[in-house]
Amino acid sequence: MREAMLPVYAPPEEVFVRGEGMRLYTEDGTAYLDFIAGIAVNALGHAHPKMVAALKDQADKLWHTSNMFRVPAGEELAEKYCANTFADQVFFTNSGTEAIECALKTARKYHHVNGEPHRQEILTFSGAFHGRSFAAINAGGNPAYLEGFGEPMAGFTQLPFGDHDALKAAITKDTCAVLVEPVQGEGGVRSIPEHCLVSLRELCNETGTLLIYDEVQCGAGRTGKLFAHQWADGKADPDIMAVAKGVGGGFPFGACLVTEEAGKGMRPGSHGSTYGGNPLAMAVGNVVFDEMMSEGFLEGVRRTASNLQQGLASLKDRHPDMVEDVRGKGLLVGLKLKSAPKPVQQLARAKKLLCGVAGDNVLRLAPPLIATDADIREAIDILDACLTEAKAQES
Repeated sequence: MREAMLPVYAPPEEVFVRGEGMRLYTEDGTAYLDFIAGIAVNALGHAHPKMVAALKDQADKLWHTSNMFRVPAGEELAEKYCANTFADQVFFTNSGTEAIECALKTARKYHHVNGEPHRQEILTFSGAFHGRSFAAINAGGNPAYLEGFGEPMAGFTQLPFGDHDALKAAITKDTCAVLVEPVQGEGGVRSIPEHCLVSLRELCNETGTLLIYDEVQCGAGRTGKLFAHQWADGKADPDIMAVAKGVGGGFPFGACLVTEEAGKGMRPGSHGSTYGGNPLAMAVGNVVFDEMMSEGFLEGVRRTASNLQQGLASLKDRHPDMVEDVRGKGLLVGLKLKSAPKPVQQLARAKKLLCGVAGDNVLRLAPPLIATDADIREAIDILDACLTEAKAQES
């Protein structure tokens, strides 16, 4: 049946027909513990009753008007984000890639209206992933994603991850912005320490460079704060931020958040989206936001994340010949293995645990934020068995 699908993915044979909470179910009722959550998307798990109710209620009333007309639920959600982040204004999109496109355009436009149109260069970092559009793959710089799509797009310079001296030397009079993930996902689940984010903020201030965060994967409560950079207590706030994935909890939408200053060039006609901020997405988005900001929710994420990280550390101790390191932050974490992670991922799936992989030989875990201690223990026990089995297969 997949012959009619463009073969850009190679999924396993399992077909999931239903989800509930932390689990996905195949047609015959087999349950799988979901520790990848649609790549950090299903933040509140599967079929969250409040999300389902909001979507059904909105579906009975109005699906789409386009941005020719006001969407009150979108205005409400934008106000919530602005009240709880650095941002003064929000543009809603359908995806993280679109949020990145908006962020890049906003940064370029800012310098244009400031009388410095030559400031077009965007600095990014090795291991980055910012989406699959032309601009996004050039920002990410992964040769595998660029191959076959023509000459590299001008205006992007990639720097070594974590090299502050290289970054400082790279900023010139032509630099527009620095684009960075506070926690890299695809690049190997690498977290940038808060003091480095603070130094980055200071460097951008000194040079008049805009700071753009890509929190598409690490935002939406995944690190135990609403957004990952907020661990720096307001000392490393960006000028522009792209978000998606978890903010919709499974319904496709993203957003570009900006300060009033950074967004001053974006006026009627400078950007747009037919579906972005549609009534269905906004109905769900308000529920997700309210749940994440409810009393004790993020505290619970932090506690669960601590338990997961302790469990992963125990796996490193028990399997030193297989596990090199534990990486990440909050509930976006990974085991850096000493060999390719795919065999362990496949063994885990055979034992009914779903997880992901990332660059640099990392087995990636990004469970729904509603994971319990029992879920954590079950996942760690399965991974323990998988690592033992994988070692035996390598011998």
